[in-house]
Amino acid sequence: MQGPHRRWPLRTARPRAYLGPMSDKRVSVGQDIAWRLEALGFDIFTFLFRLLPVDVASWMGGAVCKLLGPLTPSHDVARRNLKLAFPEKDAAWHAAMLRAQWDNVGRTFAEFPMMDRILPSTGRVELVNGERLAQIAAHMEPCVFVSGHLSNWEVMPAAIVDSGVVCQMTYRAANNPYVDDRIKKSRFRYGVRLFAPKGGDGARELLDALGKGESVALMNDQKFNNGVEAPFFGHTAHTAPGPSRLALRFGAVLQPMSVQRTKGARFRAVVHDPIRLVKTGDRAADIETGVRAINAFMEERIRERPEEWFWVHRRWPKANYKDAG
Repeated sequence: MQGPHRRWPLRTARPRAYLGPMSDKRVSVGQDIAWRLEALGFDIFTFLFRLLPVDVASWMGGAVCKLLGPLTPSHDVARRNLKLAFPEKDAAWHAAMLRAQWDNVGRTFAEFPMMDRILPSTGRVELVNGERLAQIAAHMEPCVFVSGHLSNWEVMPAAIVDSGVVCQMTYRAANNPYVDDRIKKSRFRYGVRLFAPKGGDGARELLDALGKGESVALMNDQKFNNGVEAPFFGHTAHTAPGPSRLALRFGAVLQPMSVQRTKGARFRAVVHDPIRLVKTGDRAADIETGVRAINAFMEERIRERPEEWFWVHRRWPKANYKDAG
């Protein structure tokens, strides 16, 4: 098998004027202009940050986000999430974690335009248990990679493709189709060639990939309203059943990975022991078992390094947040 620079087809489509994302309905000229202006801002941000050394850009992103993050509504979401997950911690600890998580969020977004400079092959990512990825690549062993928004979460797909694994990466398309096109091209720079947009078409691409012996990778730590109810930090959390469902259907293992920030824009990508699901004949129960295992894995990683999780999204049902006011 060829390495990460093999020319896999880039499955992207150039945005069509006046067409909204994921829709064939025409949008207004005003909306199209607004999207183009946002895309211009994205281009300027990317251009300027790519002029900087990686460590300087990372530090600047963290500094700006620590300053501005607490002024946004997302700060209150992060504060309540931390109270729900760590009710036993005191106010000083919570304040320190809020500040640290904004630093990580800012660094992550600043690092995104230069992910092609943050790969295991560049020396910025220590790969732990990389032999497992080499095994998957060599034997074309179809796996369902699972992880979450830990540290700089883009390091995980970068490490996978840098190891020569053929993997279908899922992503949530940006609302702005011009920005979405740029994000996909940015990922192309660091080796991520295959994309499976979430939704019906994405599901078919994932099924096709596993059927051909390729792997798939999914983030499984965000709220999924129609998902399986499973414990997460002592609260019921609705979690997407997709990874467990795919693993059971194709007899593949769930392959967990995590990312840790070691210092500045340097990382450790850890390939953990696979989770092997067993078909008992009760499909719903088997899927729930997989979901619970993934939630337990994610909770353990977050407890190890709470400042590196993406706390600014609502993970639990609305009722939980009333108690965490």
